[in-house]
Amino acid sequence: MTTPGSSHLTRVHAPEGLAPSPHYSHVVWGTGTFVAVSGQCALDEKGEVVGVGDAAAQARQVFDNLRRCLAAAGAGFDHVVKLTYFVTDVAHLAALREARAAALPADRLPASSAVQVSALFRPELLMEVEAFAIVPARPGRDQA
Repeated sequence: MTTPGSSHLTRVHAPEGLAPSPHYSHVVWGTGTFVAVSGQCALDEKGEVVGVGDAAAQARQVFDNLRRCLAAAGAGFDHVVKLTYFVTDVAHLAALREARAAALPADRLPASSAVQVSALFRPELLMEVEAFAIVPARPGRDQA
């Protein structure tokens, strides 16, 4: 199934021969300005960990940080084409999916990858998420 999502992005939930996933799109492409957001962890504006030992609280903070980073580039979650999840335990994916569901409608899911890692850069961090987005070109501003 192919869904446009927004005017500059196309999402393919299940290319021919692949089973659809309720958690991501298999393929997303578009036109515009590429935005890469570094992996975001559950750190507040002071660099303090939010939700030590609480995957749900950390996931909410991660998605709030992603939202802020995307906004700095003139983007939002509707523009995200790829999320990569790094978790210290795959059990934390449920909390990430819940936080993602609050930020992204089910018909606009990006491509995604999830990787279990042995540790992140601080032992109290449970997850990190990076994002790639494509912001539509703005006439006059994004044209050479």
